[in-house]
Amino acid sequence: MHAKKIDGVPEETARVARAAFPKGSLAMRIRDELGELFPDADFAGLYPARGKPAWSPGRLALVSIMQFAEGVWDRQAADAVRGRLDGKYLLGLELVDPGFDHSCPPSSGTG
Repeated sequence: MHAKKIDGVPEETARVARAAFPKGSLAMRIRDELGELFPDADFAGLYPARGKPAWSPGRLALVSIMQFAEGVWDRQAADAVRGRLDGKYLLGLELVDPGFDHSCPPSSGTG
């Protein structure tokens, strides 16, 4: 994992999510109230410095929280990260971020 600070929600993601959810959603309220709940730096010592970058453990924790709150399976959670505006808002992702695959430990260049 290459630790990096998630500096809020990308501007375009925030604009589009707020237009789609003018009153917000559970995912958006979590992000607005808690911000970056689990910074990557807290987990950096658990990951090797070499190899393919792992997806942020803090983001994975937030995915797990939403998965539990909504009672969905792994595939549904992965699809939500890929396709839902409020999921991208929660995780501070660009609109075009592909998320992760449900079948393996998440990894992407965004993490």
